[in-house]
Amino acid sequence: MSDILVAYFSATGVTRRAAQTLSEAIGADIYEIKPAVPYTQADLNWQDQHSRSTIEMRDKSSRPALADKNAPIQGHKVIFLGFPIWWYVAPTIINTFLEAYNFSGKTIVLFATSGGSGFGQTVAGLENSVADSARIIPGKLLNGNPRPAGLREWVDRLGI
Repeated sequence: MSDILVAYFSATGVTRRAAQTLSEAIGADIYEIKPAVPYTQADLNWQDQHSRSTIEMRDKSSRPALADKNAPIQGHKVIFLGFPIWWYVAPTIINTFLEAYNFSGKTIVLFATSGGSGFGQTVAGLENSVADSARIIPGKLLNGNPRPAGLREWVDRLGI
């Protein structure tokens, strides 16, 4: 088992591909964060004010349920946490994930995929969901087809 875990949530498969490439590039274990109720295309329609994703993102206290709580957090020192950017922040299921486990003393490196926005207020939106002793590093966007060599270089520069 690696000291590093790549945990990710992917609604459409884009973040999944980035997470798999990252995991393979750095020899990390991988875990998919799944909602108890999978998102449909209609749920993801950000232009519909009544879609599930729009309702969840408007309510900062929203915590969509997880399909399981089997992530091997305790066996890893560093967790790369990936997700798509929704409304300039992480989807609220990421808060659910962070609140479901003890991240004390862990380093959490964020990575995301996005159709056009950056990290925005992502770190601020996640900090209250983890123990004070956890360290969150903003990380980077992994859009397109990130090259494994570039990902290894990025992780090496992090010095973790």
